[in-house]
Amino acid sequence: MAPACDLIEGVAAQNVLADKAYDADRLYQKIIDQGGDPVIPPRRHRKRQHAYDKDLYKERNRVENFFKRIKHCRRIATRYDKLAETFMGFVVLASIMLWLK
Repeated sequence: MAPACDLIEGVAAQNVLADKAYDADRLYQKIIDQGGDPVIPPRRHRKRQHAYDKDLYKERNRVENFFKRIKHCRRIATRYDKLAETFMGFVVLASIMLWLK
């Protein structure tokens, strides 16, 4: 979990959502030390299962499904655009197309 701990260093977040693969004591404690609430389901092998917000965790799945769907647009998946504004424009366009379906 060292890369995940380094990734969140200095980032203030109210909630940190992750899947079971990120259930490590070191990461869990780092999130708490930075003032956040870890929303990470515990793995089965833990002797002491910690609580997490199940409703908020379900929202994580919605976000993942959104990214899975917009990656069907080749232009977004391969990142043809060099400018961030142009890329975001196509992300918005793909989002609108999904919304209209």
